[in-house]
Formats: sequence, structure tokens, C-alpha cells
Amino acid sequence: MEQLDRFDDAERAWVTAAVAAVEADANRSADTHLLTFPLPREWGIDLYLKDESVHPTGSLKHRLARSLFLYGLCNGWIGPRTTIVEASSGSTAVSEAYFARMLGLPFIAVMPATTSPEKIALIEFQGGRCHLVDDPAAVVVEARWLAEDLGGHFMDQFTYAERATDWRGNNNIAESIYAQMALERHPVPDWIVVGAGTGGTSATIGRYLRYRRLATRLCVVDPENSAFYPAWTSGDWSVTTDGASRIEGIGRPRVEASFQPTVVDRMIRVPDAASLAAMRAASEVLGRRVGGSTGTNLWGAFGLIAQMRAEGRTGSVVTLLCDGGERYTDTYYSDAWVADRGLDLAPYLDTIARFLRTGAWPD
Repeated sequence: MEQLDRFDDAERAWVTAAVAAVEADANRSADTHLLTFPLPREWGIDLYLKDESVHPTGSLKHRLARSLFLYGLCNGWIGPRTTIVEASSGSTAVSEAYFARMLGLPFIAVMPATTSPEKIALIEFQGGRCHLVDDPAAVVVEARWLAEDLGGHFMDQFTYAERATDWRGNNNIAESIYAQMALERHPVPDWIVVGAGTGGTSATIGRYLRYRRLATRLCVVDPENSAFYPAWTSGDWSVTTDGASRIEGIGRPRVEASFQPTVVDRMIRVPDAASLAAMRAASEVLGRRVGGSTGTNLWGAFGLIAQMRAEGRTGSVVTLLCDGGERYTDTYYSDAWVADRGLDLAPYLDTIARFLRTGAWPD
């Protein structure tokens, strides 16, 4: 009888140990906090921020990286000598570098040559290597080629994000939110607000809402120059834009495979200046710096809360604090950087200040 074993016992044992190591990291990492954002109690509406900045690598992408590694390991794509390659210039690369180093694997982040030295330093701090590409539009193609040349594995977050996470539960972000909301005065949120980068988070939450038969609606906020919003509103999934989003972690020039539009109840396009204004305003209220995508989330949440007030409804809204603002000292928190990009935050700061006083929102 002919017989062919694809993996030897040592390799299978390594994969078993690797899965255990990734799971142990999750077990050591206590669940992230659900913070209250102060609003006047008499409004009868509560706003919460799921603080993903407390993960070991400092962002929401830690969850994605963990899921992608488990998915790759359990599919037999990652072994003891696999070089891990990803197309990312931001938080996903930082988190994947962390897990690659944990497993003793080389990690390469393929990113535009214009990526800031601060981001490169964060990836290298976690043991990763950065491969710079002159054409930002070629990053994914270059990552795929590089993985093939090295006999490695291209993680491809934009394809696998929605399927690598167990959307039915298993302590995913949606299940965690509802467990933490159980003792609040409005335990079932009216809205959950998230941005879309890969689309994995919105897919996980949207599916979970339907699976658990919850009345909560899902709102996806999208920054300027991203394809998700115009594609969703037009129903044309071939829509593309001519550049990259300025809000790190969300927004894409095309609709990625992991984005599941049918689980989204509403989309809101948020100007970049509004994202940065909400980021700065929130940092003042919370006493700590938050990142730009958190500002995008809050701008959308503020608008929904204002609508609830105008309709005389009470309830709760949950959104995400995606990462801390320390990574953006020389960009989003730099007045010179903002001015160089022609962004005027003043009118949006005025809108937010008026909302926090009165609950009113412009039409």
C-alpha cells in the first residue's frame, strides 16, 4: 500500500505547541475594558467605548492578528520554518510581528516607502522587518510575490479577517461587549458603531447580532477617500478611489473581500477633519490620547445619539477605542501636520462642543 504523510510528527507537535502558545497569550490578556463616555445623565442615553488599546500590542488589531495566526496554523499554512508576510503599514503589522516573534518565525511587513519612521520602529521593536514599496497600490501584490519567493505565508488580512474569527462567540469582541453591558441601565445597545479596514470587525459583530437575535443595529463609519461608503450606498462593489485613507486602520481604496455589506444597517461618511476633531475632543474628555479611528467612531456615535434625543428615545450606544494616541504625536496631534494637509478642525470642534452641551447635531 502506497502512503504519503504530508507532515512529520515533529512538525505536527510544533503546530500543537504554537496553537497552545497563542491561546495562552489570549488567556493571559484579560478582557478589554468597557469605558463610559460622560454624557448628561438626564439625556437617558449612555455611550460606551470598548478600550482595545490595552491589548499587548496596543490596538484592536491584536485580536485580528491572533485570529489570523490561529487560522493559518490550523489550516496547515504556518509551520516551524514559515516566513510570515503581511501587507500593512500600521497596527496589524505590529500585532502580527508580536505573534511571529512569540512563535520564533520571521515576519516581513510590506508597506509604502512613505511610511513614517515611527511606524517602522514599532514593527521592528516587535521583531519584524519592513519591506518598502514605492507604489502604495502595489503593496498587496508585492506581499504575495514576496511570500511565494520565500516559500512563506501571506497572511492577507483583507481576505481572511471575516472568516478567521468565530462570529458565533468564543469570547469574540461582540460577545465580550454584551457580557460587559449586562448590568448597565440599557444592556442591549441601540447601535454599535465601528469603522471598516478589512471589514472583519463589522462582519463579526453584524453576524453575532443576527445569530443572537439582538435588536441592536450596526453602523459602519467610513473616512474620506474610502470605497466602502460609496459602494454600499450605490450597490456597486467595483467602486475604487484614487488614494489611501488618512485615518490609519480604516478606509480602503477598494471594497475588500472581508467586508460583508449585508450585515450593516447604516453607513456614515466622516470627513477627516471631523475624525481628528472628535479624536482631540475625546482626548480632552477622557484625559488620555486616542487615535484617529476612535475619532471617526465617535463622530458617528454622536450623530446617532443626537438623532435618538431628537426622537425622544433613550438607550445606549457602543463604539470602539481602537488604539492610543501616542502613535500619532507627530501626525494627528501635530497642528503643523494638520495644517500641511489643509484640514480645518475648528468648525467640527464647535459642532462637538455644542453637541456635548445640548445634544444637538447639524442636519
